Amino acid sequence: MNEIERIIAKHAGVDSVKPGEIVEVEVDLVMTNDGTTALNIDIFENQLGCDKVWDNEKLIMIMDHYIPSNTIAAANSHKIMREFGVKNNLKYVYDGVGVCHQLMLEKHVEPGQLIIGADSHTCSYGSVGALSTGMGSTDIAVSWMDGRTWLKVPETIKIILDGEIPKGVYAKDMILKIIADMTAKGATYKAVLFEGTAVEAMSISERTTLCNMVIEAGGKFAYIKPDDKVREYMAAQGREVDFDDEECTDGEYEQIINYDVSEIEPQIACPHTVDNVCDLSEVEGMEIDEFFIGACTNGRYEDLEVAAAILKGKTIAPNVRLIVTPASREIYKKAAREGLLEIFMDAGAMISNPSCGTCFGSEGLLGDGERLLSTANRNFIGRVGSKDGFIYLASPAVVAASAITGKISDPREVL
Repeated sequence: MNEIERIIAKHAGVDSVKPGEIVEVEVDLVMTNDGTTALNIDIFENQLGCDKVWDNEKLIMIMDHYIPSNTIAAANSHKIMREFGVKNNLKYVYDGVGVCHQLMLEKHVEPGQLIIGADSHTCSYGSVGALSTGMGSTDIAVSWMDGRTWLKVPETIKIILDGEIPKGVYAKDMILKIIADMTAKGATYKAVLFEGTAVEAMSISERTTLCNMVIEAGGKFAYIKPDDKVREYMAAQGREVDFDDEECTDGEYEQIINYDVSEIEPQIACPHTVDNVCDLSEVEGMEIDEFFIGACTNGRYEDLEVAAAILKGKTIAPNVRLIVTPASREIYKKAAREGLLEIFMDAGAMISNPSCGTCFGSEGLLGDGERLLSTANRNFIGRVGSKDGFIYLASPAVVAASAITGKISDPREVL
């Protein structure tokens, strides 16, 4: 079995599993956010007839998509979540503390765990060696009954990223290139395992960007075998962990794909699908109205640090907007301590509270015909305001460099 199959087998309580099998597994954690939790609660209480969750420390509720409440509907959803949390004595209900996936990584996720979440980008936790996937409201609600769910064991695609990472190229560029090659359906209901010298060189932040966007190729799981960097990350979060360092040599894969990352250039995902990707040079000079740095994809401190280094001592172009949204309260506080927020504000940026923000269209909406250059993970029609708007995806370096000129610009010229 490969690493992913081993984790599934362990949580299914069996010696082995193989692709195509359907197994029932125990989950370590269940995460829900304000996008769908009110529906989860309705199903749990009114359709399943339940009144108490199976474990008040393993169900984690996070308000991040519409925080602070920006509509009456959002306010009512938040009210339902808070009341449910009190009723079930939930230990972890996060109210405006940050984006769900970032908070899970900072406070809860550990290598080897099996986690389900009511959000498609739950696959992010593979960056620290956990196995995690998003599920719909009914499956999530059922899991609250006894901490169990069912899975179809997926085929696994191994992607090997070797070579030296060029200046101005980041995990965001690599995953956009991979999605373009695989297409939006290329990994549907499959697991994606990343390895290679370039992956080993990446920080946990960059690995999270890589895993976060596997769902944009249809992937069920993303996974990177944990190493000493994961141990260091966990220790920094106050969680001492132990895991098996032994190499998996008997794993089988549906396919193995190799990349030399030294050949990858900055990438841009163009409207209106994430796999509509081109080299930056093909759209360089395109005028942009709004710029966004944030989201569970690229709102971590390291991302803000890259952007601030480019923006320091400069100002954004006239008649454009730059929105910066740290992914968590801890990131926000560190960015404030280290002077990053001041750099952004001096450059003309607006700083938002830790949340999904512009990524999900809860603020920073586009008007008709406007263009957004974003570090988020999706560029679908109408996701951020007008259905006549256009969303382009890129790395924080590209967004920061472009905000200065007001046009899509190559960060390698200013780094």
